Amino acid sequence: MLPVKSSSFSEAVVYTKVINENSVLVVDSATAMHYLDIGTLNVKSVLKCNIVHFRYSSDVFGFSSNAKYFVVISSDCKESRLYDIKTKKIISKIDRHHGDVSSVALDPQDRYMFSGGDDGKIFVSDVESGQLAFTLTSHIDCVNDISFSDNAQLVATASYDKNIHISSLNTMKLIHKLRAHSAPVMKLKFLSKNRLFSIDKNNSAIIWDTNNGKIITRLDGIHDDITQVAVGDDKFLFLASILGYVLVYDLHSYKLISRRYIKLNNKITSINFDENNKHLIIGSDSGELILYEIYLGENKLTQFLREKNYVQIYAEIEKNPLLKYTETYLILDTLWKKTVQRAKELFGKSDKKRAVGIFGNFVTIPSKKQIMNNLIKEYEEFDKFVLLVKHGKITQAYTLAKKHPLYEETPVYKSLELNWKKSFMLAQKYILEPKAADKVNEILAPYRGISEKSKHIQALLTNAQIHRRFKIAIAQKDFKLVYELLKIHPFLKEYSEYDSLSKYADNLYINSQKFIEKNDTHSAVKLLRILLDFEDFKNEAKDIIIEIESRHKFFNAIRDNDITVAYNLLESYNDLQNTIEGENLQKLWDYDLYAVSEYVFRGDAIKIKKNLDKYMKINSKILPIANVFARCYIVQLEASIRERKEQLYIENGIKNYILYYGLEDKIFTFFEKFKRNHPKTKLNLESQTEGSINKWRPSMIVKSIIE
Repeated sequence: MLPVKSSSFSEAVVYTKVINENSVLVVDSATAMHYLDIGTLNVKSVLKCNIVHFRYSSDVFGFSSNAKYFVVISSDCKESRLYDIKTKKIISKIDRHHGDVSSVALDPQDRYMFSGGDDGKIFVSDVESGQLAFTLTSHIDCVNDISFSDNAQLVATASYDKNIHISSLNTMKLIHKLRAHSAPVMKLKFLSKNRLFSIDKNNSAIIWDTNNGKIITRLDGIHDDITQVAVGDDKFLFLASILGYVLVYDLHSYKLISRRYIKLNNKITSINFDENNKHLIIGSDSGELILYEIYLGENKLTQFLREKNYVQIYAEIEKNPLLKYTETYLILDTLWKKTVQRAKELFGKSDKKRAVGIFGNFVTIPSKKQIMNNLIKEYEEFDKFVLLVKHGKITQAYTLAKKHPLYEETPVYKSLELNWKKSFMLAQKYILEPKAADKVNEILAPYRGISEKSKHIQALLTNAQIHRRFKIAIAQKDFKLVYELLKIHPFLKEYSEYDSLSKYADNLYINSQKFIEKNDTHSAVKLLRILLDFEDFKNEAKDIIIEIESRHKFFNAIRDNDITVAYNLLESYNDLQNTIEGENLQKLWDYDLYAVSEYVFRGDAIKIKKNLDKYMKINSKILPIANVFARCYIVQLEASIRERKEQLYIENGIKNYILYYGLEDKIFTFFEKFKRNHPKTKLNLESQTEGSINKWRPSMIVKSIIE
């Protein structure tokens, strides 16, 4: 792949972000922020911070979506710092890690700054206030990466302890602890459709389902250490390696498209994707910034297709395999498939001359010519097959068809199969009549030498009673019994009743989907409830019914202004979060939670309670509300030191805090400050009666933690 644009910097490129249609941000290892024109890559402005980084395999820099803030690790890796870009002042810093800071991030909604450390802890600060908001469930080793879902509902953390934590940013609770890697997990990336990508130090990559925490698939073909990850056009997963290669995977099939899609001479330290221009933006440790157009060559494909120059189209695809995903190639691929199908039809009519001629311009393409030659060879004995059928040599005809499976697509073979089905159906009819054994044997005699048919014939002769029960169960619509019989007696699938049953199920499903499209969910559910008894449909039918019922409950709750039910359903069903009503509910919660920040930092528990009272019965909001009050009570404790309250008075507040929330990071941090002011204290935190924030309830709200 050849680049379309490039630029260079004096330091390694550690971060890139498309700001808007016209600008891209490039951050180097000295934390100089270069704002570039995306069309020319000319520098428009530079903001220098002089924070030099010597390690940047993990994220040392983060930029807010509203371009107001950035977060960065200090040069000595002891602090995470949040800056206001306009004033260039520090809003907040986190220096609580026991060891180095290993990774930082800002969530997509610019609410929180995240700081992961070598100690496995993840501290989270409120962006607006700069105050510590909460901590996520700790790992037992270094935090290597932090990633967010696009809707900012989930955060995932990867660690040297080989585990991945997925937490809810609404409840601050750990949802899934993913354990399948045999080595430290180094990189994460949320994908669309509730998926998460992860890769470990041994280059083992996994795609996870974030709904249930289960593995969807493992990716093959990764042999280099992966340094950066990007998603392009919601179709491709780009993996940049330490050796300068970019691998690309299909996010639908999970197959490796190219192991060497791009090759640089240096370690790739940054990779991003520009959705507007379909450009892959790559930065290296040598300071290179290079832009690649992922569909480079598409215009040529269109011209070649117009000229029917198929050879050149495939030559362009050899240069850029992602061209296979363009509309032009899809047109050509459809044409090729229709050509192959038409050739099969002509071969099936013994018209070899026209069958070969129909390939036309495809003949000069080596890979297509090979397919054509294989087809010709496959149909060499077709005339013999036709003669066998014509002369009633059924056993030999089936033997030849087994040797050449493509014959099964021909009208001759289909006619052969139709005769078998008619014969078998007639035998089924007679088998249920008394004294009709000779008639059945006569009907089925031509098929006794065919292994695939013999087993069904034998089953028919020995299981007439089971067949009778099967027919009665279908007639009575006792589908549970029908499928129990099918499990025990697979031969029943050869009966015409089974074909009718399958068509009936298909029609039920199709009609249910039509009702859903018309918003007639009542009629849809009626049909889906019938499908619950059909093995092939029951799981999907159950999921659709649950989804329909939850949506009904959700929208009824919205109509009735029952936000308790609405929020609880919103937390349980991810699809509801993508509705307008779901988004509005989430915005309302975010706004109300943000609105109480001023009361938190004043330590005003009563005002917080008043403003969040409508959320107190919502299960998914209890933990975030508990965190809000925990921060409020820490503010009260800190105020008691500033106001020089009596030592015993403050110690009582510490005991109360531990009773409510347990021994969490915030109280340890405060206790260190308390001991500096009261070095003679004999208070021992570990000896206190310990509660848990996870068991906190609104009934535990008090005006003051100290009193």
